[in-house]
Amino acid sequence: MVELKTAMSAGVATLTVSRPERRNAIGAELVEALLSAFASLDSDPEVHAIILTGVAPGFCAGSDLKELATTDLSGMRAHEARTAALARSIALLDKPVIAAVSGFALGGGFVLAVSCDIVVTAPTTRWHLPEVTIGWIPPWGLNALVARVGPVAARRLTWGAAPFDGREAHRIGIADYLASTDDSVLDAAFDRAKQLAALPSAAVSSTKQFFAPLVSGSAEAEDAWANRLFASDCTNPVAQATLKRFGVRT
Repeated sequence: MVELKTAMSAGVATLTVSRPERRNAIGAELVEALLSAFASLDSDPEVHAIILTGVAPGFCAGSDLKELATTDLSGMRAHEARTAALARSIALLDKPVIAAVSGFALGGGFVLAVSCDIVVTAPTTRWHLPEVTIGWIPPWGLNALVARVGPVAARRLTWGAAPFDGREAHRIGIADYLASTDDSVLDAAFDRAKQLAALPSAAVSSTKQFFAPLVSGSAEAEDAWANRLFASDCTNPVAQATLKRFGVRT
């Protein structure tokens, strides 16, 4: 089954996650496909901007817990660490990456979106970080959230008691642009991508490289710390009940 589709137009490459039966959840195969696609597109002189999106019903529902049910806690940690590396790699690419987010962006899907350089959201997109409510800290990517909204707001959002829509995501800075309708998200993202693709590519790359350490900072160390906290959290009763519900061996 094809999990990632690539299309090219006007110097813009669109990567579409296609796992509708799993709500575009992040599994091991998808992580490797995205890492490979990003590396290939970043080295392609015909590509000047990249869009990341997902097929209906939404952008991404986070980690594929059904897949993780086939492993144990150590395997879960390894998968989350690999996904963290994927998200961090976006800031290190030369080409700008625009997330086109519709339907929902949940958990790891939320963090993957905000790890992109630009985020375009539909008005009714459901944004939510549910990890704390099910027993653990998000195991990666919180640095990207802090970069967008600051530490105090990031902490509140990470507690994640209630989801919010795309309008609120745009208002608080999670998303850079708000599409006019749910159906126009990809068009709006493509317009932004074409604007960037039309600029001198060397200057676009230099600008991204300059801001990369300011945006991502100590993300690798922070992801490692979050991964350790995640493992510790997984020993508490609420997390144990969640893991048991999904069949993860602990």
